[in-house]
Amino acid sequence: MAAFVIRRLIASFFVLLAATFLMYNLVALSGDPLEDLRASNAPNKQQLIDSRTDLLNLDVIAPLRYFLWLGALIQGDFGVTTQGRSVNALLEQALGSTLQLVTIATVVAIILGLIVGITTALRQYSGYDYTVTFISFLFFSLPIFWVAVLLKQFVAIGFNDFLEDDPQLSLAFIAIFSLLAGLLWSSIIPGSTKRKAVTFMIAVGATASMLTIMNLVDWFSVPGLTIIGVAIIGLGSAVGFTALITGLKNRRALYAALTVAGLGLALYFPFQFGISFYITEWWMLAALALATIGVGLGVGWLMGGADKGPVMRVAAFTGFITAGAIALDRFMMVWDDYATSGLIRGRPIATIGSSTPNLEGSLWVEGVDIYTHLLLPTMALILISFATYTRYSRASLLEVMNQDYIRTARAKGLAERTVVVRHAFRNALIPIATIVAFDIGGIVGGAVITERVFGWTGMGALFQNGLDNTDPNPVMAFFLVVGGLAILFNLIADLVYAALDPRIRVN
Repeated sequence: MAAFVIRRLIASFFVLLAATFLMYNLVALSGDPLEDLRASNAPNKQQLIDSRTDLLNLDVIAPLRYFLWLGALIQGDFGVTTQGRSVNALLEQALGSTLQLVTIATVVAIILGLIVGITTALRQYSGYDYTVTFISFLFFSLPIFWVAVLLKQFVAIGFNDFLEDDPQLSLAFIAIFSLLAGLLWSSIIPGSTKRKAVTFMIAVGATASMLTIMNLVDWFSVPGLTIIGVAIIGLGSAVGFTALITGLKNRRALYAALTVAGLGLALYFPFQFGISFYITEWWMLAALALATIGVGLGVGWLMGGADKGPVMRVAAFTGFITAGAIALDRFMMVWDDYATSGLIRGRPIATIGSSTPNLEGSLWVEGVDIYTHLLLPTMALILISFATYTRYSRASLLEVMNQDYIRTARAKGLAERTVVVRHAFRNALIPIATIVAFDIGGIVGGAVITERVFGWTGMGALFQNGLDNTDPNPVMAFFLVVGGLAILFNLIADLVYAALDPRIRVN
C-alpha cells in the first residue's frame, strides 16, 4: 500500500509539473500584460511599464520565466498580479469563498443523488422512476447560467414578493402540492394497489395538514421547528436509521437511538435559551457537533451488547440529525429579526454576493445571512450535478442486483433490506467513488460560471481575471489547486475501492 501511494505521488508530481509548464506558457503567450499601460495617456507611462516589467520579470522569455515562478512556488510564494497584489492573499480569500459555495452543494448533491438513484433502481420502470429520469435529464441539459436566471426570477424574486405581502399559501396550492406528494409516495412505496391507495391518502392528508398548520401559525413570517418538530425529526430518524442499518427487530439499536433522541429533546430548552448565547464562533458549533456524535457512539457502545458496531452507528447518526434539528431551530429563531432589518428590508433571499455588507449580529444571524446568499448558487450546482449522481447510482445498483451473489443471498432467505443495504449497496458504491472523486477534485474549478452569475469573488473570478489581464500567476494558482485536488481525490478513490471491496488489492 505504501509503495503504491509513493509511486502514484511521484508520477503525479511529474504530470503536474509538465501540465503547469504548458499552462504557464499558454497564458503568458496569449496576450500582452502591458497592453493597458501602452494604451494609457499617463505622463509616467514608461515608468509604469518598466515597473511592471521588473515586478513580473517580463523581460525574461516565458519558458524561462516559468522556472522563476517555480522557484518562488517552492518557497510558498505564488507571486503577484499585474496590479501588484499578492496572489497568496487572493488565493486564500478566493479558495475560502469557493469552498463555502461548492462544499454544501457537492455534499447535498451526492447524498440526494445516491438516495434517489437507489430508490429509482429499486422501483425500476415505475412512474417514480420515469419522473425522476425526466427531471434529471431536463436539468442536466440546461446550461448553468439559464438555471441561475430561472432561480433568480422564480425562487428569489418570486419568494421575496410572496414574503412582502401576507405570506399565506392558497388553497389551490395546498391541494395541488398535497396531490403531488401523494402521487410521489404512492409511487415510491411498493405493494399492492390497496397499499398504494392507503399510502396516497396518508401522504395527501399529512401534507395538507402540515401546510395548513404552517398557514395558521404564520410560519413563513416567523419560521421554527419548536420542540414538537425536533421531536418528530429525532424520533423519526431513530426509527429510520434503525430500520435501514440493523432492522427494527434489533431492539438494542432501536432503544439506543431513542435514548439519544430523548437526550437531545431533554437538552432542547437549555440549549436554545442558555447554551446557544455562549456560542460565538463556528468552531464552537463544530465542536458541539463532534461531541454529539461522540455521545451517540458512547450510548451505542454501552447499549450495543455483543454487536456494538451497528448500534453505535445508528445512535451516532440519530444524535447528529437530532442535534442538527435543534441547531436549525435556533437559526430560525432569528429569521424574523434578520428579514425585517434595515439592511434586508423584507427581501431576505439574496441574488448576488456572498454576504450582506455591514451586517452585524450574532453567530446565528451570520448563519442566516450565509444561508440566504448560498441558497441560489447551491441550488444551481445541485440541480446540474443531481442527474449525474442519480443516473450512475441507479445504473450501478441495477447491475449489482443482477449478480449471482445477490440471488444467492435472497435464496438463503435474507430480508430484502439486508440484501440491498449489506450486499448490494456497498458494491454499487465502487463506480460511484470514481465519479465523486472526479467531481470533488474538479468542482472547485467548475463553478466559474456560477460565481460570475451570482457575483461571488471566488476561484472562478481569480481564474477569469488572470486570463483577462494575461496574468499567469493567479491562473497558475487556480490551476495548481484544482490539479492538486484532482490528483489527491483520485488517489483517495483508489484507496476507497479497497475499503469497499476487500477483493480489490491496491498494490
